[in-house]
Amino acid sequence: DIKNYVHWFTVETEWSEKWDAPWEDKTNSTVEEETLKWTKYFEYVDLLPKERMRTKFEIEIHGDHIGWVSAYRDLDYLENPEKVLAIGIDIPVKNARNKGYGTQALKLFIDYLFNEKEEKLYIQTWSGNEPMIKVILNLGFKEYYRKSDYRTVDGKAYDAMTYILEKSII
Repeated sequence: DIKNYVHWFTVETEWSEKWDAPWEDKTNSTVEEETLKWTKYFEYVDLLPKERMRTKFEIEIHGDHIGWVSAYRDLDYLENPEKVLAIGIDIPVKNARNKGYGTQALKLFIDYLFNEKEEKLYIQTWSGNEPMIKVILNLGFKEYYRKSDYRTVDGKAYDAMTYILEKSII
């Protein structure tokens, strides 16, 4: 997986530049920097207790690593952010997109997190990311919060959007 991450963060960066927060300034890192970063990350993960809830899973299709799902607690504008877990997905491999893999991976991740006693999950995106919005709505998320014209991508303003899914609803 380290080899894939290094490639995705140094060579095949379209996924990040176009879909994953394209308004952010992405500084290019070197192969050496990314190799060190991901090696340290996976060494850290290997040391975590096995019973601890996992916040990241790799997505593999037919033996090929195509991306990942992840979770984090990070929003300060939500009520009780410690009780709401943010989730996300990235599929850097272009030819693996729009085939249902992302929806399937997120569904499995959602089920896992709800089984781990999480009560609410949210996803943030932007109004220009129509493929992600489609996935979010298909999974039962409801729009929770919107900031109009909050993000600028290629000179155009887009809304910042937060969607929420509550365990009690599914």
